[in-house]
Amino acid sequence: MGGSNENNPGLFVPLNLQEGPRMRGSKFVKDMGLNQRRALASINQNVVGAAHFPCVVNKRDSSEEMAAEMVSNKQQCYEETRKSKDCSVIEVEEYDDAAIPMFVKHTEAMLDEIDRMEVEMEDAEDSIVDIDCGDLKDTLAVVEYIDDIYAYYKKTESSGCVSPTYMDRQFDINEKMRAILIDWLIEVHYKFELMDETLFLAINLIDRFLERCTVVRKKLQLVGVTAMLLACKYEEVSVPLVEDFVLISDNAYTRIEVLDMEKLMVNTLQFKMSVPTPYMFMKRFLKAALSDKKLELLSFFIIEVCLVEYEMLRFPPSLLAAAAIYTAQCSLYQFKQWSKTSEWHTSYTEDQLLECSRMMVSFHQKAGYGKLTGVHRKYSTSKFGYAAKAEPALFLLGGL
Repeated sequence: MGGSNENNPGLFVPLNLQEGPRMRGSKFVKDMGLNQRRALASINQNVVGAAHFPCVVNKRDSSEEMAAEMVSNKQQCYEETRKSKDCSVIEVEEYDDAAIPMFVKHTEAMLDEIDRMEVEMEDAEDSIVDIDCGDLKDTLAVVEYIDDIYAYYKKTESSGCVSPTYMDRQFDINEKMRAILIDWLIEVHYKFELMDETLFLAINLIDRFLERCTVVRKKLQLVGVTAMLLACKYEEVSVPLVEDFVLISDNAYTRIEVLDMEKLMVNTLQFKMSVPTPYMFMKRFLKAALSDKKLELLSFFIIEVCLVEYEMLRFPPSLLAAAAIYTAQCSLYQFKQWSKTSEWHTSYTEDQLLECSRMMVSFHQKAGYGKLTGVHRKYSTSKFGYAAKAEPALFLLGGL
């Protein structure tokens, strides 16, 4: 800063008097005698050591007096406290609210507000989420009818279920043969790159047909490829040819045999193809669980493992779907998780899912071992996010 240096004695530079003032005119030299500026010493006397005038406030003296007075007051209070020996306890009820400091009242009000907000957040976490609010403009989501559609699915799902003991009426095939057939069909489905709903419908057609008709062992694979052909005609846009299924079965059957079995199956089932499968419920329940891709893939891995197991036929499709999602959540997060939203849309509580879920965990645990590993190999690829490598929720088996 280019201020005056006259109040900074250490910054004074001795002038060269012989050269005289620089850049000054003669008029300036002449007028120097007329300049009546006071000496710096007199200015300092007026500021520091000057006498008190009525119009001048000496801030330094007043501050020192106030500080001394405060110290003396504190000392006096301290001495009085030491001299007093009797202490009285004031009950909270007797304490007047008016005597409570204002900052204490504000702190209590703030704590009450925080408690209220925490309660509201807990209620919000447990509240039911509207999972269809984001699809109001999507005409394919049919938000106006979606609840009625799934209520109808839930009501009619029993019509597509089979008896869990139907294999007792088969004289030439058994549960293990059924498992081998379905494990092979899962690989065929993967090789043909078919839609998920095609696989679930094909297995439903197989079980419903075997419940009504006895089949010899050498015709069981024919039933399987024919059911897959029918499911493709019902679900797929581009349907594989009959010759493709003949080839995939290593030419064990002719084209005529496949078509004859097709006629026999649709007549036996009375052309009843529209039945609720676990896949239909999976899509809705995954949406209710606010799932990501990882949870979705693991859920489908678990339920496809269950397709191979004959003993899982005793559970309805909606329960299988809900239990698969619940088990997948437990596997991913390693703790029990079933939200109010999931419970609302599935109509199943956590307790209702535990029996089925524990069986799924045991199947998940041994999915990579034994001879039937088609599902495990399918979901061990990058296309399916290596879902088969997820740790099973073994803690669900702890109570057994």
